[in-house]
Amino acid sequence: MSANEIPDELWRKILEIGVKSSTLSYKDLCCISISSRRLCRLSSDDSLWLLLLFIDFPKHIDSSSSCSQSPAKFIYRTRFEREKERKVAAHRRALLRKESEISEWGRRIRELETRLSEEAERFQATSVEFSNLQKIRQASVALNVWQPEVVRGRQRQMVEQSAVPVEGRLRALEMEMKLCKQQIMGVNRALREVKRRFDMAKKELESMKYHPLRDYKSIRSGDQASNGKRKKLKTSIICFSP
Repeated sequence: MSANEIPDELWRKILEIGVKSSTLSYKDLCCISISSRRLCRLSSDDSLWLLLLFIDFPKHIDSSSSCSQSPAKFIYRTRFEREKERKVAAHRRALLRKESEISEWGRRIRELETRLSEEAERFQATSVEFSNLQKIRQASVALNVWQPEVVRGRQRQMVEQSAVPVEGRLRALEMEMKLCKQQIMGVNRALREVKRRFDMAKKELESMKYHPLRDYKSIRSGDQASNGKRKKLKTSIICFSP
């Protein structure tokens, strides 16, 4: 039996079963409608599009929809466009939030890099002072040993120029250098973690960028099974006119 010999009632039942079982989505009905004039008429039946309305937009169905004079296909298209606009707006908000997050991670990276630079400069200055005080301590000890007067005079000058107690200051500087090292290690760990999150957020932003076949697919769970039929999308959009 050819397709033309199948009565309309049987075709309607086939289409109805397909919609109820989520085998046929709105895109499938649109594609079927361009197969022939007969299938165009049958696939545009209000009962099928009302079923799709209840399946795809259960939260938006009200009594006014079923009593409206507008064709169910037109109502479905209106709901679909509204839902698409809502998804587009939600997608834009998500992009803005992710961009804001990336900006915040970037600010945190700059803050940590500045702090790391300050700690490194502090450690360097402390190390220089520590080294100079060690030389003064060595000169103080050497004064107790016989040396040529020229060398002895230079060492005495170094000791007299020191305005702080050498031993106490050396201990303080030693503690300060240890603290600087701990701070540098902690900042480096925090910087690595923040950079990791920054890179991860950038990758997430790239994956969120608009792609017509990925971001704006149907909300219908049954549509996931027909993702391989993406070539139908262009045709279904054209066929969405009431």
